[in-house]
Amino acid sequence: MTFDPADAAFLDDPYPVFAGLRARGPVHRHDGLGLPVAVSHAACAEVLRDRAVGRVWRDREPAAAFPAFNLLHRNSLLEMEPPRHTRLRRLVSAAFNRGHTARLTPWVRSVADGLVDRLAAAIAADGSADLMAHVAAVLPVEVIAELLGVPAADRPHLTTWSHAIVKMYEYGLPPERAAAAERAAGEFADFLTALAADRARRPGDDLISDLVAVRDAGDRLSSDELVGTAVLLLMAGHEATVNVVGNGVLALLCHRDQWDRLVADPGLLPTAVEELIRYDAPLQLFERTATAPVTVAGHRLEPGERIAALLGAAGRDPAVFAAPDTLDIGRAPNPHLGFGAGIHYCVGAPLARAEIAAALGALATRLPGLRLAGEPVRRPEFVIRGLRSLPVTAG
Repeated sequence: MTFDPADAAFLDDPYPVFAGLRARGPVHRHDGLGLPVAVSHAACAEVLRDRAVGRVWRDREPAAAFPAFNLLHRNSLLEMEPPRHTRLRRLVSAAFNRGHTARLTPWVRSVADGLVDRLAAAIAADGSADLMAHVAAVLPVEVIAELLGVPAADRPHLTTWSHAIVKMYEYGLPPERAAAAERAAGEFADFLTALAADRARRPGDDLISDLVAVRDAGDRLSSDELVGTAVLLLMAGHEATVNVVGNGVLALLCHRDQWDRLVADPGLLPTAVEELIRYDAPLQLFERTATAPVTVAGHRLEPGERIAALLGAAGRDPAVFAAPDTLDIGRAPNPHLGFGAGIHYCVGAPLARAEIAAALGALATRLPGLRLAGEPVRRPEFVIRGLRSLPVTAG
C-alpha cells in the first residue's frame, strides 16, 4: 500500500491509508517521493530526535535560478544543525523570550473577537460566510505582523509571500510556481532587510527590534540570519496556525458533540488545541537527512540519504493514542509531534497555541450555533494540509 500525494480522494482523507501503512511496519520506501517515510509515532519521534538524522539544507537547483529562496533557507534555524544551530537558536530564543507571547496574548484575543464579530455580521447579511477568509487566514497574519512590527500598509503582502514560498515544499511543483516562490522570497527578503535597518535606527517593542539588538558575549545575528529567522516565523507561524484553525473547526463541526462540549466548557480550550493539532495535522511530512550511518526504526541510512516523518500518521498511532480516529477535545496526555521534537522543536509554539485558543474561544462564545453551510474546499497540496474555504452559518 502506498499513496499518491496528488490524488484528491487521498487528500480528502489520508488517514485510512496511513493506518494500512502502519499495520505493515514503521518505515516504508515511497518511490514517488523518492525516500523512505516513517509512519509510526515511535519511528517519527526517532527521526525527529536522532542526532545522526538532521536538517541538512540542499540548495534548490538550479541554484542560479533560486538565489533568494536558497539564501533564506541557508540561514533558517529549521535548516541547520549544531554547532551553528545551537548559536542561532540561543540568539533567537533570547530575543523571542523577551515577553512577546505575554505581551501579545490579550491583543490576540481582542483581534480574534473582532474577526469573529465580522464573521457573524457577514453571516447575518448573506446567510453564510467563509470562515477561512474572515478568521482563519486573517488572524495569524495579523499576529505575525504585530510580532515583527510590520507597518499596517505592508501587512497584506505577508500572506501573498507566504503562500508563494511554501509551495516549494510540495512535490512535483510546476516551474511557474517555483519561479513565483523565488520572486516572493526576494521581495520578502528585501522588505525585511529594510525593516531591520529602520529598527536599528528607531527600535520599538517588536521582535525585529529585539533580533537586531540581541547580543550574547559579543555575538549577534547577521543580516541574513535575521531575515531568515523572520521568514521562518512567518511561514511556520502563519501556515500552521491558519490550517489548525481551519482543519480544527471543520473537525469540530463534523463531530457536533465535541463542538457542543467546547461551547459548554471553555476550560477545555488548552486540550482542544492539542487535540486538533493531533487529529488533522497541518504539516503532514517533515524531511531529515542522515549525517552519519544510522539505523532508524530498523531502516538503514547512509550519510546524505533522506527520510521523512509522516506526522499525520504518527498522530493516529493506536500504540500511543487510545481510539486515535476519535476526536476528543479533553484528551490528556497528548504527545503529538505537531510542533516537532528535539532541537528543532518550534520556538513559536506558545504563541501559536495562544492564537488557536483565541480563535476557538471567540467562535465558541460568540457563535455557539456555528454550523457548516456547504462543502469545504480543500487545498490540493499534501505536505501542508489545509482548506481553501470553509462555509459556515450561525445555525
